[in-house]
Amino acid sequence: MERGSSTFVKQAAILAGASILVRFIGFLYRLPLTDLIGDQGNAYYNAGYQIYTFFFIMSSAGLPAAISKMVAERIALRRFRDAHLIFRSALMIAAVAGVFCGLVVWIGADFFSSTIVGQPLSRPSLIALAPTLTIVGVMAVFRGYFQGMGNTVPTALSQIAEQVVNAFFSVFLAYLLMPKGVEYAAAGGTAGTGLGALAGLAVVGGLYSLASPRLTARAAKAPKLTQTSNSIIKEILKTAFPIILGTAILSYSNMIDTLMITKRLNASGAFTEIEVAQLFGQFSGKYVVLVTLPVSLSAAIVAAVIPSIASSKAMDDREAVRKKINTSLRLSMLLSIPAAIGMSVLGNQIIGLLFPNQSQGGSLLQWGAAGIIFLALAQTSTGALQGLGYTKIPVYGAIVGSIVKIPLNYFLIAIPEINVVGAVLSTIACYFAASCIDMAVLSKKTGIRFDWMGTFLKPLFSSLIMGVVCYIAYYTIFYLTDRNSVSTLASVLFGVGAYALTMILVKGINKDDFRNIPFGRQIIRLLDKARL
Repeated sequence: MERGSSTFVKQAAILAGASILVRFIGFLYRLPLTDLIGDQGNAYYNAGYQIYTFFFIMSSAGLPAAISKMVAERIALRRFRDAHLIFRSALMIAAVAGVFCGLVVWIGADFFSSTIVGQPLSRPSLIALAPTLTIVGVMAVFRGYFQGMGNTVPTALSQIAEQVVNAFFSVFLAYLLMPKGVEYAAAGGTAGTGLGALAGLAVVGGLYSLASPRLTARAAKAPKLTQTSNSIIKEILKTAFPIILGTAILSYSNMIDTLMITKRLNASGAFTEIEVAQLFGQFSGKYVVLVTLPVSLSAAIVAAVIPSIASSKAMDDREAVRKKINTSLRLSMLLSIPAAIGMSVLGNQIIGLLFPNQSQGGSLLQWGAAGIIFLALAQTSTGALQGLGYTKIPVYGAIVGSIVKIPLNYFLIAIPEINVVGAVLSTIACYFAASCIDMAVLSKKTGIRFDWMGTFLKPLFSSLIMGVVCYIAYYTIFYLTDRNSVSTLASVLFGVGAYALTMILVKGINKDDFRNIPFGRQIIRLLDKARL
């Protein structure tokens, strides 16, 4: 693996490691939170989050990718003054957009909760989330600036701090507010998000303060500015807008899930109001939460690949661009395919392990785990396109995916025997369509030959072996112990071992891959001794 790809993989590994820890902490706090507020409370909690996520996307979701791309291009050409001006200009954009969107959410909480998501009792959650929009927007700029300089450590540290504080206060505030009603307990859970974001901003802002003298001195020695503040602001908005639009379209389609699930389940006439809220809570509070764990790892890869590809393109190094694209896709599938197979095989068991007192919803994982693969593929190919400057292409993919998703939702959810599984199936179709478009255009624009064997076939074969091992291990151990928790955890460990061993045997993982992960060299020595 060439040096640029190696550096990119290491930065992606840092973010991926942080993502694993962050998601693990997230699971830990969602367990007592779900026990506390139940599927009904999860419905209010996640309905509020759908609106918050939409406005977060509109205000600042495109900024980290846009800033990291623009900064990486300037750094590659040693235009450090321009890079610093991008950072300062982006801060102003994030602050203005965050305050504006926060006020819209605060003032319009009644309308959004009642009319848009059809969950009037999600209003307190929305009000609690409104101030967070400004905080996360400013934090996104700091993260994008550091990522553009090829340093993902500040992002990783701030993510961990954010989640630790979020976890504690979400459960604590939900517990304090539970006597007022489940809707206020859900709002307490969302309030923890804002406090966590404040902690994350403090960390990344503090790290910037430490690095500021060096960055300012480097900028002072660099050639004079080649752009004005106004031209930089225009470029940021021009770069960020297609990213925001594509993400907003998919977010809007997810928000349609929130609205359509409630309305179409009611239209079926087969469920009570409480049962509708519970089914939606299983979808949003269990299925969505669980499938985003492995997808968060591909998101880490995307965060690293955008500035890395942008830097190589700025230097007109086409071969490096192709290598980085194939590397990012292979890493994404290396993680996503086994996660999808594992969740499909052990869907009910995983739900029973994580939510022993609220164990419904395992069928959603069994049916919908394949969505992990296509969502990860869409994310990674989108990141590569954005790094190359083709920011409009993912918008078209998102539009096509949404067009596919909405009618499927409409017809499938209203069938009582299918119910919320219909939303899961339509989500798979949505991301399948989007990823196909992104991959086709990526191939056409770059002339890249995708490594189909290393990226897809070897991980799929190894994952199928893993799935068989998980199935046999679970039912064997369950027969001996009659305990789901022990059987599930043990079968996961057996499955991970089977997958890793099979991938080594089929040469799906090589020494270069191990060199770019923590303790990789020690693993290499052990495998060499075992002649693997």
